[in-house]
Amino acid sequence: MNITLKQLTILEAIIEKLSYTEAAKSLFMTQPAVSMQIKQMEQQIGLPLFDRDGKTVSPTQAGFELLHYAQNIRQQLEEASQIMEELKGMKRGKLHLTMASTANYFAPQLIAAFHHEYPAAQVTLDVSNRTGLLDALDNNVTDMVIMGRPPKGHKLNGIPFIDNPLVVIAAPTHPLANRNHIPLAEVADEPFIVREGDSGTRMAVERFFAQHDLQLITGMEMNRSEAIKQAVMAELGLGIVSLHTIDMELALKRLTVLNVEDFPIMRQWHIVHRSGKRFAAIPEAFKNFVIEHAAELIDIAPLEKT
Repeated sequence: MNITLKQLTILEAIIEKLSYTEAAKSLFMTQPAVSMQIKQMEQQIGLPLFDRDGKTVSPTQAGFELLHYAQNIRQQLEEASQIMEELKGMKRGKLHLTMASTANYFAPQLIAAFHHEYPAAQVTLDVSNRTGLLDALDNNVTDMVIMGRPPKGHKLNGIPFIDNPLVVIAAPTHPLANRNHIPLAEVADEPFIVREGDSGTRMAVERFFAQHDLQLITGMEMNRSEAIKQAVMAELGLGIVSLHTIDMELALKRLTVLNVEDFPIMRQWHIVHRSGKRFAAIPEAFKNFVIEHAAELIDIAPLEKT
């Protein structure tokens, strides 16, 4: 199969624009030239890359599969280019970092401190849910991810760098708010505002309750910690969130941490990347910086025993 980088670029543009004409405009090419390149690719592969319906096009399964490889090739070339520039003595470099939405509460502290040490570094930051994080790693579109423990089966390396305690939160007016040593079984009778089913926090909490022969009662489901906090403040139920996310709410006394037996659930934040990934200088420096300095840089609210 003899496919060129130019043809892969054309494929990406058509899938992005869903139009030969718009793709041609974005690439400063003519529409017939774009069509000819796609036709040559289809002849090489022996499969159609697009379904056509008038002026509208949509990628076939073969088109999507080839897109995946095109993105990987582009990422590899960008990494190679960056490494070559660094070998020529350039001090600047790029870092593409993707993180879980909960990590967004403390990651800016890490990035600011790192930028102080490496002021010429260019950082691109994406925030996503667990599914998006794994997709970014699987498709090699990010250097590394900040998330909880990575799952098995994705050929990933995960390095823990700081604790991530999960605590039970309630509105200050909740009947359990002023109790000491609350039995877990009593809390299990309360409705909880929870994260979506494939969230790392949700899975950790359900695992914890199952280990204690209890079942989590889910009252409402939210896809962001911020939404959970707002629902708990509105007295719609209890929540279980990372202690990293509630500094302000505790200081303003809008939320309280319940003193529940066997809590907090201790998890850890990890720097995660593809196994065997070769980093350029700046991503490698950031990984080492986080591992060495995160514990001293990240402040979390103290657990108050009521």
